[in-house]
Amino acid sequence: MGRTPKDSITIADVARVAEVSRATVSRVMNGRLSVAPEIVARVRAAAERLNYRPSDLARSLSLGRTNMVALVVPDLGNPLFQQILRGITNASAAAGYRVLVAETDEDPTAEAEIAIEARRRCDALIMVSPRMDEERLLELLPQVQPVILVNRQGPGESVVVDYGRAVRIVVDYLVGLGHRRLAFLSGPAASASNMLRLRALEVAEREIPGLELVRLECGRSIEDGYAAVERVLESHVTAVVAFNDLVAFGLLARLNEVGVAVPADLSVTGMDDIGLARFAVPSLTTVRVPQKDLGELAWRRLHAVIAAPNGDADAVPELRLAVRASTGPVPQEPRLQEGATAGRIEWQQQGDIFVLGSDAGLLARYEFGRRMPQVHAPRPYLHPIRTLGGHPLTEVSPVDHRHHYGLSLAVAQVNDTSHWGGRTFVRGQGPTLLTNHGQQRSRGVTVNERELIDDITWYDEQGRPQLVERRRLVGGLKAGGWRLDWHSVLTARYGSVQIDSPATTGRPGAGYGGIFWRLPSAATTVFSADGKGLGSTSPWLAFVQGDATLLLAQLGDVRPWFVRVEEFVGAGPSLAWDRPLTLQPNQELALSLTALLLDRPVDLAEARTLAAQL
Repeated sequence: MGRTPKDSITIADVARVAEVSRATVSRVMNGRLSVAPEIVARVRAAAERLNYRPSDLARSLSLGRTNMVALVVPDLGNPLFQQILRGITNASAAAGYRVLVAETDEDPTAEAEIAIEARRRCDALIMVSPRMDEERLLELLPQVQPVILVNRQGPGESVVVDYGRAVRIVVDYLVGLGHRRLAFLSGPAASASNMLRLRALEVAEREIPGLELVRLECGRSIEDGYAAVERVLESHVTAVVAFNDLVAFGLLARLNEVGVAVPADLSVTGMDDIGLARFAVPSLTTVRVPQKDLGELAWRRLHAVIAAPNGDADAVPELRLAVRASTGPVPQEPRLQEGATAGRIEWQQQGDIFVLGSDAGLLARYEFGRRMPQVHAPRPYLHPIRTLGGHPLTEVSPVDHRHHYGLSLAVAQVNDTSHWGGRTFVRGQGPTLLTNHGQQRSRGVTVNERELIDDITWYDEQGRPQLVERRRLVGGLKAGGWRLDWHSVLTARYGSVQIDSPATTGRPGAGYGGIFWRLPSAATTVFSADGKGLGSTSPWLAFVQGDATLLLAQLGDVRPWFVRVEEFVGAGPSLAWDRPLTLQPNQELALSLTALLLDRPVDLAEARTLAAQL
């Protein structure tokens, strides 16, 4: 007989050739055991002769089975859920199943409807980290059986990572490094695993002496972590426990932008150990959650419900801490070495920084700016600078101007290279973020009790030298407080140099650039000899913040003061107030600024008297 094209071959054709009923062919094709072996052989031979392939849809309708399992997840963009999906897909394929995936987009109100619809199309359901409340979940589960939950405890089958144990592993590790004040960046409020973390943190606070935990609402994404940096810095913690690795990634990116060194200034941990965690900068310390194994285990338990095999269910794989470069010992406040005497101020080296102090404690710390992002124009700077009583009078990388660093020599333009940081004023465009940021690199520091000398080379954005600088910083007691003198000599050793400011390039009143002191953002009163602020040629300015006073003085030639109080608090003599300053080859430029720091507020009359004594 002639062969029929395979697409038109039906079960009736096989029945006719095998000389059996269509029901018998159906039973053979579906693996039923009620058919005699010789008839099975005859039917299969006929099917092979006709090149017949049974319809998956027809088989599913006949058996009431689709050989598909539905997977409902909150967010397919999360690599954790992607790896769980991979584990389920690989494991179920071996059993002849395929996976239908549905995403709820972190919407608890949509989960039940999506789950019910997905279950109608499939033989079983897996729900990963459902966000709905307990009452709604208990109502849903009987409607979608067989079902298994992943990372959510339920009345039936579930595969749950002990995230409470995971977060305690992290906390114990950080405490072992000396950290006692930690921030927890919490995840979605509807997340059951987030609740496990929070409960474990409550237990940790009760059990670990001296532990302080700051709980900050955050979220689950990179963007959420990025946006949390300001609140983290305001909390004055030494380490952060992020809800997951994505949040930690965003946090690390923003910390790098604002010049916070990880882990030297702040330790950061994540959760899950997704594939990119070890490639973060710095590589991320995190708890290793067996993501793909979770998916495989979820499938095995679900398949056990479907096929009802004998044997006990596997246990959830053990959690482990992956220790990497984002964590380190708690930052230690520099301490003066023994031998400091009352009535004397001196410089000391503390590792890779230098500190100025007395028996009263730390007065100033000199950093080299090596960890500053390039967009901030890396340069050596002083921060913190404190009064004898401990009042801080500098600020670093504040929210309003991330490129402000305590007390530094910051110049807007040197031959069109920015040594100020941040955006550059461009005529006709306004402030614009350019790639023209240079850097100042220390060649070597020497200290002699009260005096620190730093030899510095200034480089343009291409790494070419522009200037050399010899900087002298001298401290001493004065007028019931202490005095700091900054002296710098710049030399145009590599050719002529033109120093500009936004004022010289078209922005009136913006003549900033020179020795610049950034004060904390606080209520401030300013006094001067002529009653002026911006553009004043007073020999001195006095800033009063609460119970502390900073008196800045120019003891030689007076340059116009660049001063801000409303938008931020800062001041310094301007090198290019309204016209460029040019240095010829090998010409020197001497700069100086004297500061007096007091633990009391002063009025105008006392400010005049103190300035005269300098």
